[in-house]
Amino acid sequence: MSVMRRRALGFTGVAIASALVLSGCAASESDSGSASCDVVTEVTWLNTIKIEIQEQFVAAVDDYNATNTDCVKISIIEYPQGEPFFSVATPLYEAGNAPVVMTVLQELPDMADRVMDWTGTELAGLAAEGTLDKANINGKQVGIPVTAEAFGLLYNKAVLDEAGVDPTAIKTRSDLEAAFKAVEATGRKAVHFSGLWWSLGAHFTNIYHTTAAADQAGRLAILDELTAGSKDLLADPAFVNWLDTFDLLKKYSIDSATIADTDYDQGVENLATGEVGFWFMGNWAEPNLLQTTPDGSFGVMPVPTSNDAASYGNDGISVGVPFYIIIDEEQSTQEERDGAIAFITWLLTTPEGQQHWSGPIEENGMNFIPVYDGFTVQPTTYMSQDIAKYIAAGKSLAWINSYYPTGLQDVYGAAAQKYYDGKSNRAAFAKELAAAWAE
Repeated sequence: MSVMRRRALGFTGVAIASALVLSGCAASESDSGSASCDVVTEVTWLNTIKIEIQEQFVAAVDDYNATNTDCVKISIIEYPQGEPFFSVATPLYEAGNAPVVMTVLQELPDMADRVMDWTGTELAGLAAEGTLDKANINGKQVGIPVTAEAFGLLYNKAVLDEAGVDPTAIKTRSDLEAAFKAVEATGRKAVHFSGLWWSLGAHFTNIYHTTAAADQAGRLAILDELTAGSKDLLADPAFVNWLDTFDLLKKYSIDSATIADTDYDQGVENLATGEVGFWFMGNWAEPNLLQTTPDGSFGVMPVPTSNDAASYGNDGISVGVPFYIIIDEEQSTQEERDGAIAFITWLLTTPEGQQHWSGPIEENGMNFIPVYDGFTVQPTTYMSQDIAKYIAAGKSLAWINSYYPTGLQDVYGAAAQKYYDGKSNRAAFAKELAAAWAE
């Protein structure tokens, strides 16, 4: 997610705190795996990292709570899917009930002063090179990575095989259209192009921003131009190419793809059952696809935005860290922080925890791609192997969306949905995207 699925709802003030459901009961001796604990420390964890692996995360918590000898009980604070992080976290902080553990991305700078510094810790030392960078704020390591995720065009290998389509041969937007036509010739629709605001606002807009320049400095300079109000998007050939690809996906998309919140489940169904050959989404959907079609093979490929095969980004997929784990230091006790670290260490360094973290979905694992040294459990699915090939070949594209200010992807998403539904034209869409940086 992927970013956490965030959608602006009308929850305000402390009232939201009463709507939150704290899983489990109050901590007691029986809540911990150790019968010798005089005191059990309860550690609250805000939500379940990602909605797609909610059941698997809860299973890991239950396993730890039943077996640990750390005298720790993990309790999950649930909140509505899509609710913005700060509309949940702020009332909890104001009420003096801040969660001990949270997972965030764009919110890292805003939370930096409230959370502990991971510098010098065992887990920070195990994190793969480059994965800590985004969460280092002015020299303070405010978070550690959850996993690496990738997004692009997911595909159903069986459908593409029947259509005679080789995804590795798709190098341009024209090649992609030819593949769409080949899939349609088999009697199926070509693609499910989701109108979900977070998919459009965070992930699909990243396709433009990550291909707008061939180096990171150039990509970030465009964000500076947008912030300064000096960027003319429609004068940028990369943006126009991106819009052409947007239009291509709309043209060949199945009718059941919409902007409704239920579209994710529809996308899973359409790709898993072979109603379509492609779906713009990320590898977080693979567990859901395999739950629907356990014997299926689902891969991921680039979204070519140009008809020049040599254009930067035509041959790469977006790879990045979707969330960072942060631990509150403002309201938590040392015992709670130690308990949180004990649980996270169990997840990332023990055979049992690693099986929960990176094991296959059919074995109740979360199927996370590990980004820590010492992992003996590795995802073995078709899509994870696809991703590994792109990373090994140096064909991974930056997540520029991780540099969006808090809330900007919401505005981007709303603007993109209007264009998706034909309620705005290119000029209006470009204007709204540029204006989002001034808000």
